[in-house]
Amino acid sequence: MTQVQQKPLLIKLGGAVLENNQALTNLFSALTEYLAIQQRPLLLVHGGGVIVEDVLKKMNIKSEKKNGLRITPFDQIPYVAGALAGTSNKLLMAKALQAGLSAVGLSLADGFSCSVKQMDPDLGAVGICSPNNPALINSLLAGGFLPVISSIAIGEDGNLYNVNADQAAIAICELVGAELVFLSDVDGVWDAQKKVIPELNTQLADTLIAEDVIQDGMAVKVKAALQAAEQLGYVMLASWKNPENLVSLLAGKAVGTKVIK
Repeated sequence: MTQVQQKPLLIKLGGAVLENNQALTNLFSALTEYLAIQQRPLLLVHGGGVIVEDVLKKMNIKSEKKNGLRITPFDQIPYVAGALAGTSNKLLMAKALQAGLSAVGLSLADGFSCSVKQMDPDLGAVGICSPNNPALINSLLAGGFLPVISSIAIGEDGNLYNVNADQAAIAICELVGAELVFLSDVDGVWDAQKKVIPELNTQLADTLIAEDVIQDGMAVKVKAALQAAEQLGYVMLASWKNPENLVSLLAGKAVGTKVIK
């Protein structure tokens, strides 16, 4: 088995893309095109909040959040795990396989890749994960496979835990030394003139948040990206809505917003 030579690239997919069949097709076509040009190891980490909401609604279960995190009572975690590690994961795998990519569906627990502990008793089965054993994922990357990793983990107590997908992506990046791209439904961070900011650091972000230029959901995304940049050096924020830009982004060209320390 050959060793992984290049630094892997991890793409964290926002859950909203799971509702957009054409966007998924475009994404995996871009990944296939990119891999035909450059044999770089790729990984995907995903959430799937939209699928979770749909499942809980059908079960007549009201879902609540605290500080942006879904409160997950332990009696609800089977439904959440099914939506994330089951339906969401296999939807992405189906698209990857259809595009000719050798996808392997995983959770954070497979091969002891990540360890997890309960974040806050008030949140129930919500965990915080940390990198643990890279052997399984590295062997898959070296073998030319595309790991598709859900944000479900298993604690030392044997319980299933739901992990914030942004935090899961950061942990996997640390685990295998990968670079990180957050792909969501926005094309980057905008300035006051609604133009994409090419590079964003903590100081500029704090100013724009204070001036309400960056607000609401984008403020949450930016804070997550800054947290990741603290640990990884930099991350990219870009959109899955522009397939023509994806190959350029993957090739390292300036697309979206580069978030640095």
